[in-house]
Amino acid sequence: MFFKTIDFSKSSSIKVGQATEVLIIEKGDPLPQERYLIGAANNLLISPNPPPLMMLSKDFAYIKEEGDFLEIGSAMPTGRIVSYAKKHNLAGFEFFSKLPGSLGGMLAMNAGVKEYEIFNILHSIQINGKWILGKDIAHGYRFAHLGGIATAARFEKKKGFSQILLDSLIHLRSNQPHEPSAGSAFKNPEGDHAGRLIEEVGLKGFRKGDMQWSTVHANFLVNMGNGTFEDAKYLIDLAKEKVFTECGVLLIEEIKLL
Repeated sequence: MFFKTIDFSKSSSIKVGQATEVLIIEKGDPLPQERYLIGAANNLLISPNPPPLMMLSKDFAYIKEEGDFLEIGSAMPTGRIVSYAKKHNLAGFEFFSKLPGSLGGMLAMNAGVKEYEIFNILHSIQINGKWILGKDIAHGYRFAHLGGIATAARFEKKKGFSQILLDSLIHLRSNQPHEPSAGSAFKNPEGDHAGRLIEEVGLKGFRKGDMQWSTVHANFLVNMGNGTFEDAKYLIDLAKEKVFTECGVLLIEEIKLL
């Protein structure tokens, strides 16, 4: 293991943060339990005083076939997983194309698109060095209680990659902003959409400093230039307060604030 300074104002998807020392875990290293594991920083909002952070090294960015299973390391980027699945005609991974980042981040939040979720196709996860069946891990809409550090996952191999499904999922991106963001800021409440509620209370396009609720999709908090954590946090808190006061709905963050 070694320390690496990462500038989150450049490396995170929302382009907010500062240069921070992160512990990089290599294959065979003991897994620290006192640090917060981050992936590709695609759904993170880093504060000026984050907790101790760690990240898996490229040692954990791999794909290998083991009999009837496909084993994928947690540091593997989702785009490369889709490319592998397409090349080898493997079904089930098409929806990864809609979810930037790494496999580990998807596992930690049971990431998905519409009816597609990673736990639906998951066989097992390696957590703290031990393989645990996905069905034995408590999970639900945008959450999974892993109870440790996930370093790899296994999926049953099924033939039949669908280019039609891939194209339809990529088309869904047409209603997403192009400015830096951390994806959906809030989980969708049951039977409703966070973006609709934010728009309902008049915050679509609302701006504080260089942070703004997107004019394209109200549930995306976008960085218009030099956005700060403080301005982002203000907008998140404002949306929660107004939606609860005016609509009686408590929004729950999907973005991780550290």
